[in-house]
Amino acid sequence: MLTLDKIYHAKYILKSVIRETDVIHAPKINPESEIFLKTENLQITGSFKVRGAYYKMSQLSDEEKARGVIACSAGNHAQGVALAAAKNGIRSIICLPDGAPISKVEATKNYGAEVCLVKGVYDDAYAEALRQKDEYGYTFIHPFDDENVIAGQGTIGLELLEQIPDLEAVIVPIGGGGLISGVAYAIKSLNPNIKVYGVQAAGAPSMFNSIRDNHIEKLESVSTIADGIAVKEPGENTFRIISEYVDDIVTVSDDEISAAILALMEQQKLVTEGAGAVSVAAAMFNKVPIKGRKTVCLLSGGNIDVTILSRVIKRGLLMSGRSYSMMIELIDKPGQLMDVSRIIAELGGNVTSIHHERANEGSAVNGCYLRIVLETRNYEHIDAIKKALAEAGFKVLNYNA
Repeated sequence: MLTLDKIYHAKYILKSVIRETDVIHAPKINPESEIFLKTENLQITGSFKVRGAYYKMSQLSDEEKARGVIACSAGNHAQGVALAAAKNGIRSIICLPDGAPISKVEATKNYGAEVCLVKGVYDDAYAEALRQKDEYGYTFIHPFDDENVIAGQGTIGLELLEQIPDLEAVIVPIGGGGLISGVAYAIKSLNPNIKVYGVQAAGAPSMFNSIRDNHIEKLESVSTIADGIAVKEPGENTFRIISEYVDDIVTVSDDEISAAILALMEQQKLVTEGAGAVSVAAAMFNKVPIKGRKTVCLLSGGNIDVTILSRVIKRGLLMSGRSYSMMIELIDKPGQLMDVSRIIAELGGNVTSIHHERANEGSAVNGCYLRIVLETRNYEHIDAIKKALAEAGFKVLNYNA
């Protein structure tokens, strides 16, 4: 059974292994709240997962260690298990979905684990890990539905209560639910008045659906840039703990996650992966009632693949009104392009791309279209540019085309 004593024991075991990550004030994330960031993206291995993995491994018998350990993961648990196994001299085999970011796959190998890539998503890797466990007798290290793993993650809750004694709310990412189970259990056991909110990606709402319908549900598929929380089915232990200790669960879209990643980079100089940024997305877009409350957003990981970072930034720019595309219908005569450029420049917009084309069949003979991509400050800036163009007689046909 999960107990507060077990979480305190995990804290003692982990003291010489992990980093007590900082809590950073982030006033711009949501000006109506007092937001702080728990920077588990700066944890060793780049994620909170090492806490649960190491504590679980520390509790194995000599016989279990001798058989070697096997785990499944979207990437972060893999690195935690690989590091913990290496420190304890244990052989580790990690089953990863073949779509896992290359950076996570290579990091897992570099920590000393044997990697087995499995076609599909996390749940397919889970099934393969169980198959190999049965065939070869390995000791299975579950990524979230294990009380020792949950206890390890719960040490974050103890740290938060020490770092911010007057804490009022915590926002925590949810995949399988191990992180929020440990954090919520620790915090609610010591101060039940603190609100604990969970966040899932809208493309992988397995725990959200399960809690809403009061029974564990399995998704047919998942699709989100937050690969670290793309889990089809919650665990039994995590579902039970979350049902009792978590106040509410919400979802955020991939566009909102991208905007949160961008905000963390620009405002806080912090790099997070999609799963690590969902808590900030929930705060930024007012998904949970934190107005006037001292609130911590838990940044669960920072292992984003650099190959998708540029795409995430592009989506974040669009979502936050920092980038804008429009198509303008013009009469093809001298000075039209100059007038459009002058209006945009006078209002402080920066043209990054422009394409001029003749009108197609059905349009005026002397008609043409101008496709423009702009760098803008925010949505108010975009509205001002659109208004000025309209007042000058230009017809904007569509936006972000």
